[in-house]
Formats: sequence, structure tokens, C-alpha cells
Amino acid sequence: MSISRQNLTVVIVTLKSEHIIDQCIKSIDNNIAIIVVENSNNEEFKKNIENKYKNVSCILSNKNIGMGAGNNIGIENAKTDFVLILNPDVLLFEDTIDKLINAGKDLKNFAIISPISDNVNYPNFSINEKTNTNYDNTFEVDSIDGFCMLINKNRIKSILKDLKTFDENFFMYLENDDLCKRVKQVKEKMYIVPNCKIRHYGAKAVSERFYKEIELSRNWHWSWSKFYFSKKHRGYFYAILEGFPKFVSSIIKCFFYYIFFKKYKSKIYYNRAFGFFNAMIGKSSWYRPKLD
Repeated sequence: MSISRQNLTVVIVTLKSEHIIDQCIKSIDNNIAIIVVENSNNEEFKKNIENKYKNVSCILSNKNIGMGAGNNIGIENAKTDFVLILNPDVLLFEDTIDKLINAGKDLKNFAIISPISDNVNYPNFSINEKTNTNYDNTFEVDSIDGFCMLINKNRIKSILKDLKTFDENFFMYLENDDLCKRVKQVKEKMYIVPNCKIRHYGAKAVSERFYKEIELSRNWHWSWSKFYFSKKHRGYFYAILEGFPKFVSSIIKCFFYYIFFKKYKSKIYYNRAFGFFNAMIGKSSWYRPKLD
């Protein structure tokens, strides 16, 4: 099946995103199905968003299960062959969908494609080896940032066998890198479409009134996810050698800022160290921000 508006579903995972979700949805054509996976049991949010937008269905996960697991729910419930994963703090341009669909039709085979970020200082892709890439035309990459990626659902399912699209052991960070790495390992293709743009506001998906709690969570999960990713793809001892210097540094900084009465900053470094330690001893990514 070829990509089209009728064969495309947008999946957006939200949590405390009421301040920004509307502008994201309004940037998407209203004839494209949208599944919002709300990582809570917020019945009022579900009712409001489904009443406001006729092309939107909202699934409540009933608890904060993370980005990867939330995206998996959306992918599994999508009735189309193609799924566009979006963060709620992403905006599409007026021609983004058209150009993405056209690029998908032109490509013979692809597992994942993506528009390009309009912020040239923060590219949403990486290429591991230096090549003579022509950045004016659609080009192949080694990884794509998870805030916007169009997944060829059936192709992904066939190459990953019985595995879920995103590894749900990741709560936050690197679940998209892990997916891209698994795709590359089986020699499947991922592309960036440079004439097709998106805007990512970055770290705006959750209301700013929870900023401090979210920062604590980010620091914990970055350390945890970095260790788990390295262990999964390069081995336990590599993950230890790679992360141990920063672990020690975080402990030292934690005590330093605690002594000088900068308790929040001390807590940041405590969470960095504690996230690494939990991953090192094999505990799951259990930490959750307090957003009540």
C-alpha cells in the first residue's frame, strides 16, 4: 500500500500538555486521523480533546508509562499502514504532509522517513560516516530524532519480528536511537526529506509549572537510558567504562552544591548519579516526576 492521507495516522503522546497540544493538532490536516495517547487517567482531557477535534481519538494509558510505551499503544491502535510519530511541541508547516507523502511515494523502500528541522543549529538526524551527501535531495541517515518520524508500520513489524516498535525499557531518552540502530542492523533504510520542514520547540511538551520536577526526571533518565543503551548494544563493561567518570563527577558535585546550600542543584547531580547507579545494578527505569 502506498502512503496517503487515508493511509496515515498521527500519534502524539501527551502528559500535562494542555498548554501546547492544540497548536500541534491545528497544524495537522483535519482529514488525517490522530491518536493522542495521554499518559494518565485524565478523563476530562480525553473528553475535551475528542469533542474539539472530530479526527482525534484519545487513549488513556492510566499512568505515566513513558514515550516509547505510549507510542507503541498509538502504533498498535492505528488502522493505517503508516504512522507519523509527533511530540506535542512540534508544529507542521502547511505543506509538510504533502511533501512527506510525495517523498514516501518516490522511495522504493523505507522503514522511517522524516521532515527536516527548520532549526539548522539542532539537526534532527545523524550520519555516522562522512559522505558526499547531497543535502538538497532526500538523503539516507543513520538515526532520526523521535519528536517526528514517519514509520512504515508493516515493514517495521516484519523486520523487528515479535518485538515492539519501541523498547519499553526506555522511559525517556534514546528509545528512538535504539529503534534506529535496530533498523540499521538489518540494513533497512531511513531518510530525511530536506524540502519538507517541521518546527520543534524542544522541552515544551509538559507545562512549565512542572519545570523543576521534569528537570530532575530528565537528569535521572538520561543517565539511566545512556547506560542501558550502551549495555544493550556494546556490553555491560563498556557501559561501565563509558559512564563511570560522570557518575563519580556527579557525586562530587552533589556534595559540593549541598554544602553550599544549593539544594536543587545538588538534587540534579544526585539524580544523575542515582539514575546511572540504578541502571548499573539492573533496576528498571522506575523514577517518575511528581506532577500532581
